Amino acid sequence: MTENVRYLEPARSTVAFNAVVARLTRLGISLWGSRVLSVRGRKTGEWRSVPVNLLVIDGVRYLVAARGHTQWVRNLRSAGEGTLRVGRRVEWFEAVELGDDDKPPVVRAYLERWGWEVGAFFDGIDARSSDDDLLAAAPGVPVFRISSGRGG
Repeated sequence: MTENVRYLEPARSTVAFNAVVARLTRLGISLWGSRVLSVRGRKTGEWRSVPVNLLVIDGVRYLVAARGHTQWVRNLRSAGEGTLRVGRRVEWFEAVELGDDDKPPVVRAYLERWGWEVGAFFDGIDARSSDDDLLAAAPGVPVFRISSGRGG
């Protein structure tokens, strides 16, 4: 099985914006649901951090990788767990990646909430797209369901 390796590299301005969002989130100021995701690197074992948007649907929490198969996605697949941080509050979690068939309603909800921010990464897909279009895009949009874990 060949992994769909869709990945959209961030522009320099995006890297700078993400650094600001991460810093504010570490200080306890969550912008639009932001968290700082930390996951152990699959090769080095060192902690890697990036700001993410935490999506909650009916009490179930998800992380959606709008840019595709990023390093944090690959690290989370390998580790299966990580932390989410806002200010001093750090929460360990366990992650399960969704299959493509389960992604459309989650991706739609993600786009409804953050489409203004991430819509450019979805190649014409938006919250009003058909289920078939969302399903066709699903292999390039990793989605993880997360639940509280005990860490270690």
